[in-house]
Amino acid sequence: MTGVVSAIERARRERRELDEAHLTALGALAARVRELAEAVVLTDVEIDELAEVGAQVEALTARLGAVRREAPPVARYGGKGPLRNVTNPVTGPGNPLAPPIEVEFTEAGARAEFVLNHVHEGPPSFVHGGIAAMILDQVLGMAAASKSIPGVTASLELKYRRPTPIGVPLVVEAEVTGTSGRRSHAAGRILNPAGLPTVEATALFITPQR
Repeated sequence: MTGVVSAIERARRERRELDEAHLTALGALAARVRELAEAVVLTDVEIDELAEVGAQVEALTARLGAVRREAPPVARYGGKGPLRNVTNPVTGPGNPLAPPIEVEFTEAGARAEFVLNHVHEGPPSFVHGGIAAMILDQVLGMAAASKSIPGVTASLELKYRRPTPIGVPLVVEAEVTGTSGRRSHAAGRILNPAGLPTVEATALFITPQR
């Protein structure tokens, strides 16, 4: 993985940095598209209405695509701090596919409260297992990075204890369990409203050599 860190840092520097006003506007647009996505999976309108709305969405897509950048933008949240990927699929406010989840850092690692909807459904009324894995990978990685040097996922092991429900408040929490050189270990879980773990995870993150 030699050179990976340098490549990531170079890509961040080369991408357009959004100011606070543009970040807010992009986040608002992404939120509306999230609402649209949930409406799509739950709609029961007639076929003609589906076709008409589809044509309107196609027109809006053409308007947004009229001017394109080569890669997603970055931003400093609140106008300060490091450059961050605003289109991260878990935490990015500018990504319509992200819930998004707002992570707070704790003494042990990281934590977030969130709700998932039918867009994230696998088995009826429950979250798709891959969505749960993606969330845990992200939050465990953020926890590890907060206590050590940021790294990339080398391994992620999951245990699905019980189904994760949609439409209710969930908690994801992670803590760093050890660091050694370029390696960081973390453990975490998703908890249902009763405080019971639905998915448990352990992960190893390795800081690539420059």
